[in-house]
Amino acid sequence: MPTMVEPLRHDAVAVPDPRRFGPNSRGYAQAIERHGNAVACGLSSYRDPATGYTVLTAAYLVDRGYCCNAGCRHCPYVGA
Repeated sequence: MPTMVEPLRHDAVAVPDPRRFGPNSRGYAQAIERHGNAVACGLSSYRDPATGYTVLTAAYLVDRGYCCNAGCRHCPYVGA
């Protein structure tokens, strides 16, 4: 069941919660760069450099407005 929380700003979630994806994670620097580029281009996702998986951006998740409890890497509602 989705968890409703207070709206967030896109700039408040530029870096993922380290419990989900931290600096010691494989491909972290490249992923953060790809995430930033995707957000700047208005894209909802990017391709993870380490795994090839599609990853939703924090901006997309903020606009969606709720946490789906799927463990998204850039979930802005972690710890909220």
